[in-house]
Amino acid sequence: MANRFILNETSYHGKGAMENIAPEMKGRGFQKAFVCSDPDLLKFGVTKKVTDVLEAAGIPYEIYSNIKANPTIENVQTGVAAFEKSGADCLVAIGGGSSMDTAKAIGIIAANPEFADVRSLEGVANTKHPSKPILAVPTTAGTAAEVTINYVITDAEKNRKMVCVDPHDIPVVAFIDPDMMSTMPRGLTAATGMDALTHAIEGYTTLGAWELSDMFHLKAIEIIARSLRGAVENTAEGREGMALGQYVAGMGFSNVGLGIVHSMAHPLGALYDTPHGVANAIILPTVMEYNAPATGEKYREIARAMGVSGVDAMSQEEYRKAAVDAVKQLSQDVGIPADLKEIVKAEDIPFLAQSAYDDACRPGNPRETSVEEIAELYKSLL
Repeated sequence: MANRFILNETSYHGKGAMENIAPEMKGRGFQKAFVCSDPDLLKFGVTKKVTDVLEAAGIPYEIYSNIKANPTIENVQTGVAAFEKSGADCLVAIGGGSSMDTAKAIGIIAANPEFADVRSLEGVANTKHPSKPILAVPTTAGTAAEVTINYVITDAEKNRKMVCVDPHDIPVVAFIDPDMMSTMPRGLTAATGMDALTHAIEGYTTLGAWELSDMFHLKAIEIIARSLRGAVENTAEGREGMALGQYVAGMGFSNVGLGIVHSMAHPLGALYDTPHGVANAIILPTVMEYNAPATGEKYREIARAMGVSGVDAMSQEEYRKAAVDAVKQLSQDVGIPADLKEIVKAEDIPFLAQSAYDDACRPGNPRETSVEEIAELYKSLL
């Protein structure tokens, strides 16, 4: 069977990347932008950095900001109505995963109105038309939504997250500018950075992994391991490294899938509104230990990419432990909690475990699992 690989049509990287938004829009003949950005980014003037570029170029736009941290079906449906009313012919998504996921769902439904209920987009939806064109400007270094074919929408009525996978949703252009990420607070920088590391490690060990994706994931692990601590301290080198590292991870996992770290994190976001990166970071080392028997020699390369020395002289047990310990140390160094005690209620574990098992990321896990085993993993983190 042939392996498919999908990436952006165009991407710009580095300081000043966002200045290319206006030329790209004009070059593609776009007349008006529908700007998707969350309320906090508007409040703190981050969105304005992009709209100033549009204004200077004489490009009209309309802002849509009814976007929650874990965007809901309602956020999408009101966004579709606003987009259609605006007369815009493209979307500009400014923000982290929440803004980009909302923009993706809006763009897909605007082009495929038969999916207006949103729920029918869950999993691999059989959409017929590409999304309305999306230009993506990330303000966090974690989700890599600007280069993936995935998005996640919360079904608030059922307290669950819907993972949607659709090659039609990928942004046509991405602008990865570390200056857009410089205002992220420490906690958000740490959480989104650990989300990126989770993408790289799960993408490297997922069942769908192959040589091309491995190349991206190992490089992403290396870049993130050397950059995240600096990014949390807001150094220029750290910010630049994380902007690139998270994108490289996205290039890989978008094409091969993830595993049960994400499966277990998604229900926490849906039920408790837990930040996705925090949930991933807490769960990652425990699931790495659980998955180790099904990963062959891959943890040796993870340990090496994390900066562990002497891995070639280690036994399999030693390099597997070294890989997990390096991830734990990085998580601790950037201030991530060590467990789920302050998040999960014990009585919710049966619901969480079933939700995680039903999640679209679970089948990619390298070790076959069950609802009962996932429940035990949750319990071990309390």
